[in-house]
Amino acid sequence: MPARDAPRGRSASIWDVARAAGVSQQTVSRVINGKTRVSEETRAKVQQVIAELGYRPNRLAQALAGGPVRSVTVLTSDTALYGAAATLRGMEEAARTAGFSVGISVLDRDSPQSDIALRLSRPGEPVMVIAFDDAGRRALHALPPDVPVAAAVERRADDDSNNADDIDDAGGPWQVWLDDRAAAAHATRYLLGLGHRCVHYVAIPSSTSPLPQRTRGWQDALRGAGRPLPEPLQGGWTPRSGFLAVRSLLTDRSVTAILCGNDDLALGVMRAAREAGRDIPGDLSVVGFDDSPPSAYLNPSLTTVRLDFEALGRACFALLHHRLAPRTALAVPAWSEPELIVRESSGPAPA
Repeated sequence: MPARDAPRGRSASIWDVARAAGVSQQTVSRVINGKTRVSEETRAKVQQVIAELGYRPNRLAQALAGGPVRSVTVLTSDTALYGAAATLRGMEEAARTAGFSVGISVLDRDSPQSDIALRLSRPGEPVMVIAFDDAGRRALHALPPDVPVAAAVERRADDDSNNADDIDDAGGPWQVWLDDRAAAAHATRYLLGLGHRCVHYVAIPSSTSPLPQRTRGWQDALRGAGRPLPEPLQGGWTPRSGFLAVRSLLTDRSVTAILCGNDDLALGVMRAAREAGRDIPGDLSVVGFDDSPPSAYLNPSLTTVRLDFEALGRACFALLHHRLAPRTALAVPAWSEPELIVRESSGPAPA
């Protein structure tokens, strides 16, 4: 189906959606309000047109007409870090398409768990949690049991599968995640395959466990190859922390490959390498994590692990929607596996 455009000069209306989908305005209203008297084929068609036109339901008009005003709150400790921001963007996009408004509550990393329920605009309002760190994890477990919740997590502790179709409501909130551990192992094996004897690692801060998944994956690959396992360098989230973490390490010319816990750390590592007179990738390969937008435009461009955060956010909302309206919600969409994007910052080990 070709993409449709809203009329020039104004936002799309419910009448525009109805006309483009070839249905009545009442049918569009039923889809927006989650009514069951619509065939699945028609519902999917209307939802696709809503997404293409960027239609936003008029909440005030719905309330005046006695219809439901549906909303969801997202709890997150950070809206600046790329992974959290991209996940949030996917959540908001999916929620808007389904006719939900989205409120965002930024968690204080030191706030008591007893305050979490107060962050909801209405008691029992559905919630999505970005639980990539300890603040998000604590908020997830502090929510009252009657609150419908879905979460994007670093790794679900009780299951090694990554199957969004395996939905089980028993035992707590529904969760989606990316396989950071396998991705870090793959990136490390890539560097070893280029002839590097060892790969050093600059870690992002520990989040939901004493040893983050990316650190575990790096260790898995080195152990599997029978290579030395150096201590991970503890970085932060910023380029400055990556810069400071490796300054002394880079004086050792036997260090030829560094994996970084995110792209911002890699940016700082590349700056430190330049100041130390190290050539990238001539005598030092650097690999990042996340594939944030600037990584393709650095000089040299950054080899990194691409993570599908936006799709993860969309899947998280779809999971929550399935809990709220299982008869009308669409299937939980799949999200892409982590992918190594090879660019200019990595190359063969120096002779």
